[in-house]
Formats: sequence, C-alpha cells, structure tokens
Amino acid sequence: MSVFLAQNLAPIMFAALVAFLLLGYPVAFSLGAVGLIFFVIGVELAPYSDGVITLSWPLLNSMPGRIYEVMRNDTLLAIPFFTFMGLILERSGMAEDLLETIGQLFGTIRGGLAYAVIFVGAMLAATTGVVAASVISMGLISLPIMLRYGYDRRLAAGTIAASGTLAQIIPPSLVLIVLADQLGRSVDQMYKGALLPGIMLAGLYALYVFIVCRINPAAGPGLPPEEIGHRKPDGTRGLPSLGILTLISGAIGTAALWNSGYTAMEFFILALAVSILVALAVALVNKATIRSTGRGFLSPLAERVTFVMVPPLMLIFLVLGTILVGLATPTEGGAMGAVGALLLAGINRYLNSEPQRLNWPIVRQATEATAKLSAFVMFILIGARIFSLTFYGVNGHIWVEHLLTSLPGGMYGFLIAVMILVFLLAFFLDFFELAFILVPLLKPAAESIFRTAPEAVEIAKAMGFTVIATTGADGAIVETVADVSPFMVWFGILLAVNMQTSFMHPPFGFALFYLRSVAPKEPYTDKVTGKTTEPVLTSQIYWGAVPYVGIQLLMVAIVMALPWIAMHALVKKAPPAKDPAAIERPLNPAPGAPTSSDGRFALPPTPPVIEGAPANDYTGPGAPPHDMRDLPRFD
Repeated sequence: MSVFLAQNLAPIMFAALVAFLLLGYPVAFSLGAVGLIFFVIGVELAPYSDGVITLSWPLLNSMPGRIYEVMRNDTLLAIPFFTFMGLILERSGMAEDLLETIGQLFGTIRGGLAYAVIFVGAMLAATTGVVAASVISMGLISLPIMLRYGYDRRLAAGTIAASGTLAQIIPPSLVLIVLADQLGRSVDQMYKGALLPGIMLAGLYALYVFIVCRINPAAGPGLPPEEIGHRKPDGTRGLPSLGILTLISGAIGTAALWNSGYTAMEFFILALAVSILVALAVALVNKATIRSTGRGFLSPLAERVTFVMVPPLMLIFLVLGTILVGLATPTEGGAMGAVGALLLAGINRYLNSEPQRLNWPIVRQATEATAKLSAFVMFILIGARIFSLTFYGVNGHIWVEHLLTSLPGGMYGFLIAVMILVFLLAFFLDFFELAFILVPLLKPAAESIFRTAPEAVEIAKAMGFTVIATTGADGAIVETVADVSPFMVWFGILLAVNMQTSFMHPPFGFALFYLRSVAPKEPYTDKVTGKTTEPVLTSQIYWGAVPYVGIQLLMVAIVMALPWIAMHALVKKAPPAKDPAAIERPLNPAPGAPTSSDGRFALPPTPPVIEGAPANDYTGPGAPPHDMRDLPRFD
C-alpha cells in the first residue's frame, strides 16, 4: 500500500486540493494546507517511492526564501497601481460623463445605448482594468436609462455584464499581469498580444447587438429626438463638424509618424496620441474663439465629445503607450496611471465645481479596496508557492506534463483539452485562483508541445520565427521552434479570454453578482418620467449573459484558429538588406596611401621587381592555388 501511495502521490495531492476547494475552504489556505500536509506524507513515503519523491525535511528551509521572492516581485506591484487607478476613475464620475456623451452621440440609432455601453466598457477596460468597477459603474448609470427607454432587460443586463468583463482582456488587465508572471513572459508582450483580440471581442459584442436590434427592433429602441441634447442654435446636431475634426486629427497624427519606423502597434498607439492632442488643441482654440468672438467653428457635440474623451484617451496613452513602446515598465506605467487618475479627478472637480468627484473619503475607500485586493492576490500566491514546493517534490509537474503531452490530436488536441478544463473549472474558481493553481501546472507541458509539435513548427515558419533543424539518432531531420515565447503569449491570451467566461456564465459569474447588487430588485419610480418601472429579475440577468458567453467561446476558437491575431505584434522585423556596393567607408585614407579614382582606399600596387633578386615562384609545394597578387574570384 505504501508503495502504491508513493508512486501515485501527485494525482492524490491534486485530488485533495480539489476536495478542499469544493468543501468551501479559502483558496490561499487550501493551497498552503494541502502543500504542508502532503509534504509530511511525502517525506514519510520517500523511501518507498523508488526515487520518485525527492522531499526531505531540510527542504523546508527554502520556504522563507520562496515567500520572500513573492513579496519582492516588482511586476506584481502593477496590480495595486492599476486597481487604485481604476477605482479613482470610477468614483470621479468619468464613467458617467462617458456614458452620457457617447449615448448622445449614437442618438436615435437602434441599440445606440447598448453600443455606448460596449464602447465605454472598452474605454473603462483600457483605463481601469477592474471588472467590478466597470460593471458596477455602468450598472448604476446606464441600466436605469436603458430601462427608461424600453430596452429588453436580458439584452441590457447581458450587454452591461459582458462589457465590464472586457477589463479581463483589454490592457492594462490585471489577469494579463498575473498570467505574464506565471508564464514567465514580459507584461508588455502580453499587452501587445491581447490588444487586437480585445478590440475584436468588443466588435463581436456590437455585432450581436446589431443583429438583435435588426431582428427585434423593440429590444433596443433609439433615444427619442427630444432627448438628444448638445445641439446647434439651428437645432442640428453638428455631426459633420465632429467627423471633420476626427479626420483631420487622424490625418495629422498619421502623417507625423509616417516615416518613424515603428511597428504597426507602436505606430497606432503613437499616432493615436498625436491625434488626440491635435483634437484637444483644436477644441481649446474653439473655446477661446467662443469667449472672444461669441462664435466657434466646432459644434457643441464635437466640443463635448472631445473634452470628455480626450482625458481617458490621454491616460490610455500614458499607461499603455509608454509600456508598449518601451519607455516604462508595467509597474512604472501603473504608477503613472495612478497619479494621472488623481490629476484627472482633481481637474474634473475644479472644472465642474463638484467636490464629490474627488475628496478624502473617495481616496480612502479606493485605498482600502486596493489593499484588500492586493492582500488577496498575495496570500493566494504565497499558498501557491507552498503547494508547488511539495507538488514538484513528488514529481507532479512530470505527471501533468506526461498526461497532457499524451493527449491525442497533437498541439490542437492539447489546446482544446486545456480550454475545456479551464471553462469547467471557471464555474467554481476565480481567475486569480485559476492563474495561480492551473497555469504553473500547464506551463511545462505547453512549452514542450510548442517547441516540438509539427503544427507549431509550421506556424513558426509562416510567421518568420526561427526554426532549428537537427538530425535525430535515426538520421531523420527534426525541426524545433527556437523560441517559444510568442507561442506562450498566444497560450496566455487563449487562457485570458477563456477565464473571462468565469465572470459571465451562470450561476457563479462574478460580473452577474456585481450587476445583481446594483440592479433594481423591487419596482421603483423613475425620477425622470415618474412612471413605475419593473425590477430586473435574476433569471433575466442570467439569460442575458448566455449569448455573450457563447461569443467569448467563439473568440477563443478564433484566436486558436488564427494564432497571428495574438502573435503578430511579436514578430521582429529583419533589418533591411544593403547593397554591398552601396556600403560607405567613412574613414579617410592616410596621407600617401594608395587611393582609387574616387579618393577612397585602394589595393596596394604590385610590388616592384628588384634587379638581381631571385624570381618569386608561386607554384612550389605548399604554394597557394592562386597567385595572391591577383584577388581570387568566388563567383
């Protein structure tokens, strides 16, 4: 019996962890307790394991160092910075201003408010990175408005919950920081890989709203014309003015960086930065013109959109731009984002004369929430380190690797199996728990598969990554991927999109709980219309989320089938080839040195013939095959 337990201690340990979690024990304490309990068991069973178990009592001496390594991890400092930034922006009224302005912009379009929620959700995701802040703020602000104008409750609830979860995939996402740490990759690589899938996912949300509103127009009616504000004196909305401003700003931003040599993503970020600065400058000039002459050249709507959207876009550039371009580390970017959020909140308070946009209670609440989340993450990570010490000591990582690499279907069989496993575990576990428990177990198997799988080799060749060809023992040529970093980023993006479903699928989705906490539970009287509005049922929230869970799974399939979506930003451009004839020689020849007709260096002339000296014989034994007085030709 002892021999059997010793040989199979790894799967028994993993099953015990699952049992602890299902019994309801906190994740951090479950990890730590299982790790310590099985450490004792492993030491006692080591003599019966035939070398499988390598645990011993002195190994516990390494535990303080492992915990200290967690505490001094600079990358994880980005988590409290981004959390604080998001909470300050959410409480300063930025989300309310964005939703009101974008809602006015879409106006009478069917589903316009739903489009506004998706757009603002993407904006909040790029500025906060916090799902709870995004869902709660949009639930408090947009849900009553959508109910007021007769939106289908399932469509409204599902759109709000799904848009809030965009903070999982659109940088600066907290889960991307954690995944980068667990996969051993840089955060900027994860951000570059996730940007395009995040934008595509938001586009799929908007496409779903469009289809629903086309099939059932009553599900997403447009705003009544009388509710559209920010009009010109003649009653028109002034949309051409906004369009012209957008085109001019975009053209100037693109032209300013046209020959800069940046990659596509860096070019996009920097061009966006220049464009929004141009738009802000034009809006400020228009403001000054109105004050001096009483007339401006921008419509009220264009001016409103510019002043509301420019601050968060500038913050996005400050955070993401500096990270992606390489001017700042993620920790430094998060720190700048936190300071920028405080500055924006202070400016909003001054311009609107509203003290509630930034005061000491708001800062204190944001600080307390940040401290709680940071402590939660830290305790989970410490528990994971205790668990991993024992799990690796019983060769659990080898057991997991053999289990996963032996799956049928090659690389894609492995990916499909992992995605199904993550999706099922997401019913019970938070994304932090999944990242700290599951990802370290999957990493060795993923690296092994991506390095040797024929599918990975073909993808690497197609994208221009280095492939190494070696000769095996049987004489066959074996091709392997030299650097699996892009593939691990791709794997991380797949995990991030899949973990996003943990916030959405009933009945345990956290985004659904957040929305349930702010959605009306009882009939209430609308403050604007004075009419009685029915509450939003829990079943309506759940059914509204189901289509978006399907969209998220569709996005997983798209990223899996098209890996370039996540890896295109990691392709390194080869330096341009130079014509050998065009290579310049900047050095000048020394005085008296032989030169060519153009004044550059030249070969020395043929040595002079000295009278009476023996003739040079270049044909004797050991002589070079060519007369070295003439340069050999290799063509």
